[in-house]
Amino acid sequence: MSDTRSNTRPNTRPLRGIIAYPITPFTTDGDAIDTAALAALVDRLVTDGAHAVAPLGSTGESAYLSEAEFDTVVDIAVGAVDGRVPVIVGASDLTTANTVRRARHAQRAGADALMILPVSYWKLTDREIAQHYASVAAAVDLPIMAYNNPATSGVDMAPELLVQMFTDIDNLTMVKESTGDLSRMRRIKELSGAALPFYNGSNPLVLDALNTGASGWCTAAPNLRPRACLDLYAAARAGDQDRAKAIYDDLAPLLRFIVAGGLPTTVKAGLELLGRGAGDPRPPLLPLDAEGRGELQPMLIES
Repeated sequence: MSDTRSNTRPNTRPLRGIIAYPITPFTTDGDAIDTAALAALVDRLVTDGAHAVAPLGSTGESAYLSEAEFDTVVDIAVGAVDGRVPVIVGASDLTTANTVRRARHAQRAGADALMILPVSYWKLTDREIAQHYASVAAAVDLPIMAYNNPATSGVDMAPELLVQMFTDIDNLTMVKESTGDLSRMRRIKELSGAALPFYNGSNPLVLDALNTGASGWCTAAPNLRPRACLDLYAAARAGDQDRAKAIYDDLAPLLRFIVAGGLPTTVKAGLELLGRGAGDPRPPLLPLDAEGRGELQPMLIES
């Protein structure tokens, strides 16, 4: 299995640092995307210092959008970023054909890279996973971040498979590892000879992941506490472990809370508490209850 289009990896803007995941705001009735709110949210993430923006991941409720809505989010996000930082579009879908459709739209819109999570009703074999990525890669010229998150997708990609696909598929140039298993990151680093960049997708694991060599942190937390996220990354990169640990200890309750409560639900509640309401999550997801909001409120204060 090999990408036959070329023997050179695509050029891309360096992806390092805080990769911020915006929510997808809906109108009051939930029937449409609030495009003005989305543009403002994305602009704020960039202005607050995010090193890249990644719309349409789990945080962006991509599984609950129509194809027209998906395209709208891509277009609005790319336009709002306006070339200031890289845009990584989550193009995942149940079928290879629609993943290709989404990937092609993202490329036409001006995205810098794609993030792809294999999703399946039936359990996929390694051969099927590899072919899925190869098919998408053959349809576009953008770099692809392979996203491993078995908790949401039901598909678990071992480090050996990820590194093999990195070797075989020119466009597959990076990995987001979200299992929360630090040994997997170390294994990716070992098997690839540190050639395959990996990114942390498990919020509570961030400090250990950065210390292990993660190129960045893919997170929804900058929607709520951007300065703490940036300061944590900077301290870890500078080797200031005392400062990094202090920032992490302060931020950790929020990181655990938003994961446990569901990212769209908790982040949207947090934005509302901060006076930047973005509508409710789309059913079957429900808004955070009063008890949860009371618990979340003090975690939003930047120290």
